Amino acid sequence: MSIQTLQKATLIGLTGDKEQVLDRLQGLGLMHIIPLRDDPAFDIETGCTQGVAPDALQQAIRYLLSCPQKRRQVTAERHFRLPDVVAEVLDNRKQHLQLSERLDFLRKRIRDLEPWGNFELPGDEVLLGYRLWFYLVPNYRMHELKHTELPWSLVHRDNRHAYVAVMAKEEPRTNQMPVARTHTGSVPLNQLKRELEDLEIEIEALKAEREAHTRWLYLLQRSMAGSEDMAERERVSRQTLDDDQIFALQGWLPAARADELQTFADAEGLVLLLEAVADDELPPTLLDNPAQLAGGEEVVRFYQMPGYRAWDPSRVVFFSFAAFFALILSDAGYALLLGLVLLFYWNRMGRSETGCRLRVLGATLALFSAGWGVLVGSYFGAPPPGPLVALKLVDMNDFDSMMRISVVMGASHLILANLITAWRARHRLTALAPLGWTLVIVVGLSAWLRQQLGLEWGLLGLGLLMILLFSSERPMQGASSIAWRLVDGLLALTGVSKMFGDVLSYLRLFALGLASASLAVTFNQLATDVAAAVPGIGLFFEVLILLAGHLLNFVLAVVSGVIHGLRLNLIEFYNWSLADEGYAFQPFTKREVDPWIT
Repeated sequence: MSIQTLQKATLIGLTGDKEQVLDRLQGLGLMHIIPLRDDPAFDIETGCTQGVAPDALQQAIRYLLSCPQKRRQVTAERHFRLPDVVAEVLDNRKQHLQLSERLDFLRKRIRDLEPWGNFELPGDEVLLGYRLWFYLVPNYRMHELKHTELPWSLVHRDNRHAYVAVMAKEEPRTNQMPVARTHTGSVPLNQLKRELEDLEIEIEALKAEREAHTRWLYLLQRSMAGSEDMAERERVSRQTLDDDQIFALQGWLPAARADELQTFADAEGLVLLLEAVADDELPPTLLDNPAQLAGGEEVVRFYQMPGYRAWDPSRVVFFSFAAFFALILSDAGYALLLGLVLLFYWNRMGRSETGCRLRVLGATLALFSAGWGVLVGSYFGAPPPGPLVALKLVDMNDFDSMMRISVVMGASHLILANLITAWRARHRLTALAPLGWTLVIVVGLSAWLRQQLGLEWGLLGLGLLMILLFSSERPMQGASSIAWRLVDGLLALTGVSKMFGDVLSYLRLFALGLASASLAVTFNQLATDVAAAVPGIGLFFEVLILLAGHLLNFVLAVVSGVIHGLRLNLIEFYNWSLADEGYAFQPFTKREVDPWIT
């Protein structure tokens, strides 16, 4: 079991030293704070840092982080003034937004005006009171202009529209022209192009300035972290129990690190009281897994944190998710493509602890998928090349065999869930109930594989009897209690249909794997047919179909593998092995910001 044992720690010290104690305790990062008093009227917010509002600081950081190119980070503060840097970054952002909006407008206006050519509108006195009105008329409606009495001229024509200029003193009525007029503006095309060029130069200068400001990202993030740490200390300070000259702080900590807290208490002159977890207490859950298998922990955290007195399913989820994902992908070529994508992001994912865990999980998914893809002999939907033919041991088109594999995997998964439940309750009679469910699954699986039910009748009856008699947690005290235990057992027996439904739910592994393999073969056949039907350019279409088709199928297979691979773990498996839901251990610690170099 990889859920760490916790202890309740109480620290008592002098009120005058509280601020210093909280700062150093936060640097230690050991305790999950237990509030000793509530202040519902107080809403903690991150305070200003050197006169800079936290929203402004966060906005500046996000703006710089989105810059495509970043400079080497500066770690020394001798040239760094937070208010000036934030003000300059936000001013750059404001100017960039304004100029970008103007740039988009100019590009659209130039694109619309280019067919009309470069011209400057004459004044009213030049045309004796007449003015020019412009219309973008679809070619198929040009015949309607024959009926208008207005003087007009065709300026330009493309494959869709005719560009028509009309001369009139007033704007023509809607019934005089087939379409509404086009607004071209009064600025000539050459002037718009000059403005566009000047605008692009200004934006380039702003981009260069923004890139130069990225050198301060580390110091900005550290300032933000310091502000958040200060707010967190203020929140914890309001949760301590204060009484004149002393204060008390309480929290959970890992039992294995109690000596570190004792050393801290001795150094700070604090009184430390350590207590074991009481039966009526609900401490947080702190998972502990080796780095190689911690990817399963990230999946578990995302869905449901197990309770403190439950068990950690991270390792089971890690391997079963990889196996289910491989069955759904069912192609060695797609597994290789997944590995290449993971390799491309490998260094980037290694910048954080979570990324390191997930990339190991991703590598395991790719490895399992490659192994299963070789066994089914599918390489981007094509049969295996000569040397690998001998490694093809499973035929995806053999529906009976694939269904057996899926159902056996599902039954084994749920058997494991019930055996774990039985082991955890091994000192109580209720451990016999999950063993009964295990017998029911084994009997059902055996009967389905053998297509008959003979000797299994006795085991089936024993399993159902164990479920009936030992599913209840009620104590056996008197006839009334025994009757209620039987009622609980009868209610538990109603889960038989649910159990078989959960086992059959694993057939989705076969269905999705077959769908992925079939789509790959279909795209290959379609590309071959197009190449044969259209000589020459057909080769181009063949390559296009193969690229687009397999990319689409790869994305669908990966999405299906993630969604349904997790679903079978986090719904079917959890239902039979993990009932208690907990909350995560959140240490009272300072936020760390690591400098990086581009």
